[in-house]
Amino acid sequence: MTHLNVGDKAPDFSAKDEQGNTISLSDYKGKKLVIFFYPKASTPGCTAEACNLNDNYERFKAQGYEILGVSADSAKRQSNFKNKYDFQYPLLADEDKSVIEAFGVWGPKKFMGREYDGIHRTTFVIDENGVLVNVITKVKTKTHTDQILTD
Repeated sequence: MTHLNVGDKAPDFSAKDEQGNTISLSDYKGKKLVIFFYPKASTPGCTAEACNLNDNYERFKAQGYEILGVSADSAKRQSNFKNKYDFQYPLLADEDKSVIEAFGVWGPKKFMGREYDGIHRTTFVIDENGVLVNVITKVKTKTHTDQILTD
């Protein structure tokens, strides 16, 4: 779905997190970043994925990674999701889909015979120079950390 590939520069972005703070790609300059896009906060698959990353947060930190979750949910919904599961990383409330579209993860989906537009669950791993080092389109929600970290 996404037009981005390993070796591409990550798209610059700026969006509000669940607390109303503006977060930009430039905030992570010199750091490694995992950005995961998920369809909807508090749904079973998204919860499994976000919790798996959160449960392994110390492993990510030990390897120098920051984590950022993104969906088109409202700040209130993102805040409820984060607080319910005590996530240690910010969740962007990308209601205007500017970040989602910049990364090319919005498009037609099929579910139970119905076609609609939505977010394609995709994870991007970005190095310290803002370059994509991994693009994961077939996300395994319950074991997603193992798809990202190789330790």
